[in-house]
Amino acid sequence: MDTIIAAEPVAQINKQFFADVINGLNSIPKKLNSKYFYDKQGDKLFQEIMASPEYYLTNCEMEILTQQSADIAASLTQQNTPFDLIELGAGDATKSIHLLQQLIREGVSFNYLPLDISANVIRHLEDHLPNELPKLQIHGFTGDYFDMLDQAVQFSSNRKVVLFMGANIGNMLPIEAKAFCIKLKNSLLRGDMLIIGFDLKKNPKEILAAYNDSEGITKRFNLNLLRRINTELNADFILDDFDHYANYDPRSGACKSYLISLKDQTVKIGSNILHFKKNEYIDMEISQKYSKQEIGELMTDAGFEYVTNFYDTNHYFVDSVWSVK
Repeated sequence: MDTIIAAEPVAQINKQFFADVINGLNSIPKKLNSKYFYDKQGDKLFQEIMASPEYYLTNCEMEILTQQSADIAASLTQQNTPFDLIELGAGDATKSIHLLQQLIREGVSFNYLPLDISANVIRHLEDHLPNELPKLQIHGFTGDYFDMLDQAVQFSSNRKVVLFMGANIGNMLPIEAKAFCIKLKNSLLRGDMLIIGFDLKKNPKEILAAYNDSEGITKRFNLNLLRRINTELNADFILDDFDHYANYDPRSGACKSYLISLKDQTVKIGSNILHFKKNEYIDMEISQKYSKQEIGELMTDAGFEYVTNFYDTNHYFVDSVWSVK
C-alpha cells in the first residue's frame, strides 16, 4: 500500500495557528494551546523530556508495552478479524512499535494509521517504520484528532482499534476529557476498541518533578512555543523576559504549566499589540492525573465498557482497554 500524508496546506495551518494564538492571548487569563508545542524543535525537546530521569511516564508505559505486548495483542485479537490500528498523537511510535512488532509476529491482519498534528512526525514514521517493519501497512494522517479520525475511520471497512497513549488524555480538563471520550465513542461502532493511557495519582513530589526537571528542558519546551510564534507569525517575544512555572494539586489531580512575564512589556504579533503585566501568566498546559475510580467513571460516562487494564510494576500508570457497547 502506498503511504500518503493527508495534510492541510501550510497556509491553512498557519491561519488557524494565528487565530488561536491571538484569541488565546487576548483571553483572561492568557492562554496558549499546548497542541502547538510540536513543531520540529518542539518534537526534539519533547524527546529530551521523555529521556530525562524525572519524567517517569515514559518508562512506565514503555515497561507495559515491552513486557505485556503479547497480552495486549491478545486482548485486541479475540474477534479474529482484521482491524485498523489508529494511533492518536503517534509521536515517534517508540512505545507503540512494540505492539506493532507483536502483531506482525503473530501474523495479525491490520493497518497502522498514525495521526499527529506534526507533519514532521508523520513523515518520519512513513519514512522509517517500513524499514524497521517491512510487513507493516502504514498510512499517515496530519492534523487535529477528530478531523483526521473522520478520515481514518473511512480508510477501510475493518473494525477499529484506537490507541491514545502517553497519558495524552491528561492534556484536557476532566470535563473536556469526558466530552472527548464521548465524541470518540460516537465516531466508532459497536465492538470497536480503545486503548487509553492514564497517569495515576501518586506522590505529589514525583509528579511535580516530572514537569519541572532539573535540566530545564521543560522550560525550554514551553518557551519554544514563543519562539515558534516569532518565527511563523511574525512576533517579537523576547524569551528571556518569560520564565516557566509548574504546580500540582493532589486533590484535583491537575498539574499545570505556566509562562510568567518577568516585567511589564508589549509584544507584537503581526499587526496585533499585546500587553503583559509583570508577573502575569500564560496558561500553557494541564497534565491531569487520575485515580482508578475516576478512570472507571470516565469510561462509563462516555459509553464504553471495560475489557482489561495493563499496569506498570509500580502502578504509576495504566493502559486501559475499553470497547464500544
